[in-house]
Amino acid sequence: MTTALVTGATGMVGSALVRRLVDDGVDVVALVLDTDPQSELYRSGLVNSTTVVNGGLEDLPCLERAIALHEPDTVYHLGAQTIVGAAHRAPVATLEANVRGTWNVLEAARRHPDVVQAIVIASSDKAYGTTDELPYTEAHALGGTEPYEVSKAAADLIAQMYAHAYGVPLAIARCGNIFGPGDLNWSRIVPGTIRSLLRDQQPVLRSDGTFVRDYLHVDDVVTAYTSLAAALEDGSIATGEGWNFSDESPRTVMEIYEATCRAVGMPGVAPLVLDRAPGEIHDQWLSSAKARERLGWTTAVGLEDGLHTTVAWYRSFLAS
Repeated sequence: MTTALVTGATGMVGSALVRRLVDDGVDVVALVLDTDPQSELYRSGLVNSTTVVNGGLEDLPCLERAIALHEPDTVYHLGAQTIVGAAHRAPVATLEANVRGTWNVLEAARRHPDVVQAIVIASSDKAYGTTDELPYTEAHALGGTEPYEVSKAAADLIAQMYAHAYGVPLAIARCGNIFGPGDLNWSRIVPGTIRSLLRDQQPVLRSDGTFVRDYLHVDDVVTAYTSLAAALEDGSIATGEGWNFSDESPRTVMEIYEATCRAVGMPGVAPLVLDRAPGEIHDQWLSSAKARERLGWTTAVGLEDGLHTTVAWYRSFLAS
């Protein structure tokens, strides 16, 4: 890999991925819709080590220009509308970003097969929809009934179409809940709880606290994405496959809340439980057996250590 195009570069995972790629000597082209000075990409000055292309996922000519002009051999497609509640409130905008955005990225790559050698699609466990058979494996059918779930399942199917009908070299990464430094979506349990505690406010749980999820540190997610890109480039995996990534230790929202409180040093603080989580699947977790066996991928950051470094980042961020 010499040059990589990263969509969603201002997000938590996007910023962490850009940092990893820059540190590895890769030339990074970052697709940026809006300049956000609070994003870690800008706040850290990391953006100065990239080439920025301003535009949206809905703009196919912009994406094709980015590939034709900057010649990335690898594309990491992380850009999306990622909030389940926002998808429920605004389904059309979510479908435009997540579904049209994905086919635009893949169509732009299809038109330049001499340039793009590997594409990693950042998907989600939500693409599987609701099932009584857990953990999810890659053999589970894709599904969904809510806007966010359907947007991710549709994007996954479109990616598989481009792989099998046109030979576009791609892999689909499905992760659970991701946490770590740089997440500015305060409705999520980890950043929202940390901010409330550091501001001496009562933290809020949107659900009743019993919902079960995987929680994976952002550094492990970045390793998952780069491992997939490397495997595509060396031909050790076929195009179009889905891959699950998880620490395989599902926890309830309340367990994550309590662990976050401990990491902040404020155990025992009672949250305000709203018990309102429209559009959320109650229980979801993934099997990573395929990634372990075929990619050699395992988690490197445990929950407790990951939360402590995350809290330290937010202490600095909120004090600035």
